[in-house]
Amino acid sequence: MLIQVLVSGSVLGCVYGLIALGYSLIYKASGMMNFAQGDVLTLGAFLGYTFFSMLGFPFFLAFILTLIIAFAFGLGIERAVFRQLKAKNVLPIYIVLATIAVSYILQNACQAIWTTKMLSFPRIFPIDSLKVFGVAIQTESIFCVAVSILCMAGLHFFMKHSRFGTAMRASAMDSKAAQACGINTSLATGVTWAIAAGLAAMAGMLLGPIYGVFITLGSTIGRKGFAGAVMGGYGNMYGAMVGGVLLGLIETLTSSYLSSTYKDLIAYGMLLLFLFVRPTGIFNEKAITE
Repeated sequence: MLIQVLVSGSVLGCVYGLIALGYSLIYKASGMMNFAQGDVLTLGAFLGYTFFSMLGFPFFLAFILTLIIAFAFGLGIERAVFRQLKAKNVLPIYIVLATIAVSYILQNACQAIWTTKMLSFPRIFPIDSLKVFGVAIQTESIFCVAVSILCMAGLHFFMKHSRFGTAMRASAMDSKAAQACGINTSLATGVTWAIAAGLAAMAGMLLGPIYGVFITLGSTIGRKGFAGAVMGGYGNMYGAMVGGVLLGLIETLTSSYLSSTYKDLIAYGMLLLFLFVRPTGIFNEKAITE
């Protein structure tokens, strides 16, 4: 029982972590928050369902196509919303409100295209479950954890050991100094938003086979991802995954051993506790003040 609960919590936590990672990347690159992240997850789940179930594409192809569309969407939002508003020198809160507007537009667009019915995402693997320490675990759950870990490792390598990743980090640290060194900070910021959207869409495709696909799938996940990012250290890439997994485990353990009625109370109570006791999160990430 405990192993199954821990695996379920890890799956949920990895999804929270991917969303939290998107929040942290955008914050580091631009000092902004994109509250449409959760709804990009919903869009990714619906796109994956369309390609994989309705059009009959192989899962890997459906996965790649969904990521490409999400990547383009994230880049488009950065170009059409964030950059345009920033050029007008509006207050940062107006940009945050604009991302909330994008969130509702996405929800309504998904509702118009795919209706409000819950859709059953087909199984990815022919084998239903695998034995882990004598407990049967859904294959898709193991796949979700594995992909999340690989994604984290790949992003770490990209940010630390690639020229463009180094340019992105330099732009996030000091955009003016990076520009003086010949770095295209505009492109770096746009790619950061695109990667964040890709991570959210990936989370949607991983979660679809486990929980199904529906309009409000990403709204709750998005809020929990934000909470995980704050708990880990808002803006810290590693803290995002750790905070997301920690929140997923807390929520699942609460549901299993206490009551599902209190899972949100405990989860958001933990968020408040971190804000009061350690606002810089587990990884002690300092907030951007300028």
